[in-house]
Amino acid sequence: MGMQVEAPEVNRLTGMGTSTATDKEVLSVARLWIRQALASVSQGDATCYNQLLQDLNNIEVGDPSQEAAFVMTLKALSQSVSSINEHHHGSLLSFVLGMSFWNFSLDVADGLVEVIINLVTSNGGLVDRCLDMLVKNFLPPSCGLPLFMDSLTRRLILGGLTADQLLQKKTEQLARKSEILDCVHLAIQQIAELVPTASLRLQPIIIRRMPHRVIHKDWNALYVENMLRVESSAVGEIIGSTLLMAVVDRLIEIDVEIKWEHILHEDSSKVYIFDMEMEDDEENEELGKPGSESLGGVADKMDVLMEMTLEHLKICADEGRLPQVYDTLMHSFQSTILNTHKSKFTQFLVFYLCSLAPKTCGANFASMLCDIFVNKSRPRNTRLVDWCLQYLPNHNEERKPVNPGVHGVFYSACQAVMYILCFRMKLLIDDPEQRLLLEKLPLKKIIEHKLNPLKICLPSVVEEFLRQVNAVHLFDVLGFTSSKSIIETEESKAFGGVERLDMFFPFDPYLLKRSDRFIRPNFTFWSMVQTPVEDDDFEDTMIVEEGAESSDDELERHTYSEDFTSDDEGNSGSNKGFPEGQSEDEDFDSFEFSMNKMSITPKHTESRMPSKLQVSSVLTSDMPARVKNMPARLLPNINDDL
Repeated sequence: MGMQVEAPEVNRLTGMGTSTATDKEVLSVARLWIRQALASVSQGDATCYNQLLQDLNNIEVGDPSQEAAFVMTLKALSQSVSSINEHHHGSLLSFVLGMSFWNFSLDVADGLVEVIINLVTSNGGLVDRCLDMLVKNFLPPSCGLPLFMDSLTRRLILGGLTADQLLQKKTEQLARKSEILDCVHLAIQQIAELVPTASLRLQPIIIRRMPHRVIHKDWNALYVENMLRVESSAVGEIIGSTLLMAVVDRLIEIDVEIKWEHILHEDSSKVYIFDMEMEDDEENEELGKPGSESLGGVADKMDVLMEMTLEHLKICADEGRLPQVYDTLMHSFQSTILNTHKSKFTQFLVFYLCSLAPKTCGANFASMLCDIFVNKSRPRNTRLVDWCLQYLPNHNEERKPVNPGVHGVFYSACQAVMYILCFRMKLLIDDPEQRLLLEKLPLKKIIEHKLNPLKICLPSVVEEFLRQVNAVHLFDVLGFTSSKSIIETEESKAFGGVERLDMFFPFDPYLLKRSDRFIRPNFTFWSMVQTPVEDDDFEDTMIVEEGAESSDDELERHTYSEDFTSDDEGNSGSNKGFPEGQSEDEDFDSFEFSMNKMSITPKHTESRMPSKLQVSSVLTSDMPARVKNMPARLLPNINDDL
């Protein structure tokens, strides 16, 4: 069998004694002894093998001399991997592949990587286990999650490690995040270069080990950070699209848990730009029960993950990878985002991506949306309106009263057209070519139909649409300004039940504090929109006719142009305009100003307001109507000390 090497000799040479042997001599002796221990197991003698396992398990973390000896043992083991057999040496493999880089010095981590790389090259059957070990090191064992906890941490917990001590370990380990993750991802890259199929085998492992969405934001964020890092690497060329889509899926999962009607005042102030006020009810009480995650915690987690993903998109654009990422995100948009009811934040990934390349990504996205809605053979610029027009002949002969729920897609299309024109009317009219196109659109024919979209769609959108149509003389709107068209109708209130068109706009202002910095510079608030000059006669007609049906004889007349330009000297503290020479510190006030001007959102009436949400007490009777006309599910707190 050759030279016999005893364990005491190895210990002496590796640092336990006072030997002056060179590193080369120590490595040679350790390698011989390890190979001897591995070989003896198959011959029925596990004495040396068990001694090896005991020595490995007894390493004192943090002891420099013992860790130095451990590094030498790992180097010797890496040169003996051809002698390792899964059947005979399962305990050794479980120990090595169950270790955490986070618990040891960088030298030990490098030694572990060397063992793993050599295991992969010598035994293809161990590729998955080695990759799994590396993915397990995406998070430190101090996270407390069973899937990421190594044997050492388990022993410490069983031995009485307290929560405070575990928290201290978390702080210490996260301080080394950069060097540890560099080591982990370098190993993944090396394996991918050595084993052609490694990338494809890595993908399901990463997806399978994703922490549950309810896990603390720190661990969800760190894991997503690792996923995005893989997506940006050479490995990402093969599996990056799947990983990015998995990140979007995770965002959607968290997004849908955030419900406006569940937002508590004390929680939202920590996360959201605006505070929300609510009635006390049984559902709110559920949030305070043990084991439930507060809404502030869920939203903060969403904010952190959105910031991370938006930053990743920016890096992709800087690296010239935007076309590939766009394709992936569009696939995710169609399969996940588009099919998720009332997501509030995730869709802003698409918004931001398009802002990075509006002429390519933005234009393609707009075209894709039209293609989703109607037949691709239709001309791009008239597709949505023409679809509405083509829808009408099929319902000319209907004699029964109109059931809005049956024609939901039609009303959604009509409202979308009006909504877009409210924002873009002046731009289109100022361009002779676009004005000509706009004048050719059969808008009047659509709104004259017996399906009566003006009666069903959101009144504030309808009112602003007619106001601008009249201002640019697109067609005669006086026939459509009766009170039954503008004042909220029972059909409008009942349309779609809880899924009413007035309940949600997919790009309502973004309310997450941290990640808002990516969205705000590219977001067009209503206060920024230049609308056509209004016709006073039309404005007077609207006010008189609305007042005829309203129980309030003193309905306030407050135009859009007044909203944006008025500067009431008697109310110098109000947000009626941007102060001259606005500083960066006043940026938040500017956002509040813009938000308060979102006038094409639902009007507050007692019958429309969800039972769980009441108007904030700060909205007093002397405030402008346009400030009060906020979305029913989204109401800013506009206290002076905000």
